[in-house]
Amino acid sequence: MRSSRSITLAVMLSALLMTPVMAGAAAGRGTAERGAAARAAKPNPEAELARLTREAGEINKRYRGQVQSLEETRVQASKATQRAKSLKRSLATAQTDVMRFAQTAYMGGSLDDTSLLSFQGDPGAVLDGVSTLSYLAGQRAGRLSHLKQLVKDAKQAESAAEAKVVKLRDDITKLKRDRVRIEGLLAKYGFQQPGGSEGLTPRMVSVRNTILQSFPMPYSYGCLRRGDPGDHGSGRACDFMMSTGGRMPTAEAKERGDRLAQWAIEHGRSLGIMYIIWQQRYYDIRTGTGWRMMSDRGGVTANHYDHVHVSVF
Repeated sequence: MRSSRSITLAVMLSALLMTPVMAGAAAGRGTAERGAAARAAKPNPEAELARLTREAGEINKRYRGQVQSLEETRVQASKATQRAKSLKRSLATAQTDVMRFAQTAYMGGSLDDTSLLSFQGDPGAVLDGVSTLSYLAGQRAGRLSHLKQLVKDAKQAESAAEAKVVKLRDDITKLKRDRVRIEGLLAKYGFQQPGGSEGLTPRMVSVRNTILQSFPMPYSYGCLRRGDPGDHGSGRACDFMMSTGGRMPTAEAKERGDRLAQWAIEHGRSLGIMYIIWQQRYYDIRTGTGWRMMSDRGGVTANHYDHVHVSVF
């Protein structure tokens, strides 16, 4: 009798678990096959991002420093691509999980009305079994719902990554078109090597001293950062602090930072300032596109809420 009960419960489990899974697999097989060719034709976002990142690096070298608009798009493309990659991994794991669940159920056979109506056993055991099956069926439904959402999220993330990569490619193309104008700026300011005990270029020393004469700096400033791959490492950037310890500046300090940033914009072309970063925004004098928002870099200091960054040609 116990053996008969076990067989019947296994059969009931199979029916509850398998029906939607097998139906969905059959319906989706054709769609998957049709989409395979289209996916194969698309460029791999990760590979394309790596190629464009190398190209962006060459442009940064040519323009003597990081082009902020280009770097911002690259960061956004990188984040979107990583999100798409992560969701693909989660989707693969969820698909494997559901398939194992379905295969386990399939091993129990199939269920028909006759087997239910003809079962001759302890009614209490049947009810207990049905309760267990109801729980398992809910688990299956939850897994399938999660899988469906992951498929949707993965597709959206892939589309977003592709769009960001296209934007990066377009930005690179635009900067190449602007090459003559930007090279004119570079020629105007010339090329300076860092020197002296401070390791700064003469232009950065001049801009820094002019700023210090015009604006009080109760929270000090920092310029050379040895080993930094950007402008701080080459002696062409300074950070003018508006607070300490990674704290948001007071209203008074923020107003001072606003005035300093605006002053740098207004005098940028005469002093040789290349770009300014302040309050999670950047202003690149080379591209002439005005203030642009930066994506979140993860903190008050990383997002430049507590200091005004000034880079020179």
